[in-house]
Amino acid sequence: MWLNDLYHSLDPVAFTLGPFQVRWYGIAYLAGFVCAGLVIARVAKRWKLDLATDDVLSIMIDVAVGVIVGARIFYVLFYGAGYYLEHPLEIFALNQGGMSFHGGLVGALVGGTIACKRWKLSVLTVADLAAIGAPIGLFFGRCANFVNGELWGKETSLPWGVTFSSGGNVYRHPSQLYEALLEGVVLFCVLFALSRRRPPRAQGTFIGTFLTLYGVFRFLIEFVRLPDVQLGYLLGTNWLTMGQVLSLPLIVAGIVVLVFARRYDRSQVGRLEPATDDAA
Repeated sequence: MWLNDLYHSLDPVAFTLGPFQVRWYGIAYLAGFVCAGLVIARVAKRWKLDLATDDVLSIMIDVAVGVIVGARIFYVLFYGAGYYLEHPLEIFALNQGGMSFHGGLVGALVGGTIACKRWKLSVLTVADLAAIGAPIGLFFGRCANFVNGELWGKETSLPWGVTFSSGGNVYRHPSQLYEALLEGVVLFCVLFALSRRRPPRAQGTFIGTFLTLYGVFRFLIEFVRLPDVQLGYLLGTNWLTMGQVLSLPLIVAGIVVLVFARRYDRSQVGRLEPATDDAA
């Protein structure tokens, strides 16, 4: 059980600076945004889009704010189970954890749209670029979940089962690593390979593919991942989780976007028109 041995040697705290602790989870967020930004810049250059470094940086800042705010809001609304109604001040206690990917996605789309409107950029093209880079952030985030020993899976007798300190003295599916592999590595490889076609595929192709595949991967992994303890399984079932419920709209939305992309076949573009001084 080599993963079990590895887990028990991992510390959620990367290093300490005086009274401050720097955790791997925070490093994962930072690494995800930086690497995604580099991928966006590289793909934009290959597509010969009119996107400057400042454009990419502005987009990433707005998206980062949207991810954090959206992820927290969704967690409070869909996973809080009424707890935050009784403890409203703890909504702002981000250091205690509690983030939702689905909310982060919505927040990223809102933040990215605001950036695009400000800098006169194509929302769909930027969404496509962001979709190519996003799996890198997912990979780092799920690895950090594993380091933290959270979001683990059901019991298993498979040779890669892991014993988590908070999960009882049983071997469990390392569902965090399953997600890191599928939502991170596999999804990035698919999207990055698609991005190498010249001319680039139509607007909406990449964000549509991202939504569809992420929704499918997350829905399937939820079968071996335990639901949040405060919610349990939904509708009296022993399999339906909130993660699956929130993933179904992503699959539908992704398919709709792909149909739209195929039907209208719009070329990828960068800046819609020169940014004015007011946007600076």
